[in-house]
Amino acid sequence: MNTCIIGIGSNINPETNIADMLDILRTKVEVIKVSPMIITKPIGIKDQPDYTNGAVKIETELEQDDLNRMLKSIEDELGRDRSGLKFGPRTMDLDIVMWNGEIVDPDYYTRDFLEKSVKAVL
Repeated sequence: MNTCIIGIGSNINPETNIADMLDILRTKVEVIKVSPMIITKPIGIKDQPDYTNGAVKIETELEQDDLNRMLKSIEDELGRDRSGLKFGPRTMDLDIVMWNGEIVDPDYYTRDFLEKSVKAVL
């Protein structure tokens, strides 16, 4: 069994999209704990709504690459538009931040909200 912490981000209808994402995620993996959500300013493109960010701790039998593919499919199911600018608005952004106790996302070290969210679910 693998333990993973997933970073969550949304700035398009975040209350609904995060709740829907958690419902979908719970059908695929065991959700252990969800952090409180944090409102953050956008990075890169400033002229867009603030983001709602957080983290969720899960357990899964999936390997890291398979979990990442599943997370991208959840983003797609929730209407993620990958044709826009990299730091543009999004319905859902899901990234593996920690895998079996090891930080695997370099953004952890540059985004304060990620560290706070991860610590909240440890």
